[in-house]
Amino acid sequence: MSKPTVLFVCVHNAGRSQMAAGFMRELGQGRVEVLSAGSAPKDSINPVAVAAMAEVGIDIANNTPKVLTPEAVQESDAVITMGCGDVCPFYPGKRYEDWVLEDPAGQGIEPVRVIRDEIKARVEKLLAELLS
Repeated sequence: MSKPTVLFVCVHNAGRSQMAAGFMRELGQGRVEVLSAGSAPKDSINPVAVAAMAEVGIDIANNTPKVLTPEAVQESDAVITMGCGDVCPFYPGKRYEDWVLEDPAGQGIEPVRVIRDEIKARVEKLLAELLS
């Protein structure tokens, strides 16, 4: 069996999707291909998200927001959206989940920690399902 590919998508690809991708890379230990993208990517990663992830030993500081492409969706087995709504392309045969998570943009470290921990729990569940 080939490695499953997971695509995490949010609007700016600067917070939620980057944190989710960071957790999946770390927890997946090479067993999962990880992509992330945004429908309207920012120029850089949210520094509060970077700080929150650094607290749990995951470095996303050098990641760059990327634009969502149909090709990224096509090559993914699972597409996890986080507030990008109808902008995300749909292809039959893919696993789609929409994770309703608060946007960390403009928030302080305390609420971003809560979002981070919720993302970690969801990534752990998804990882277990993908590898079972």
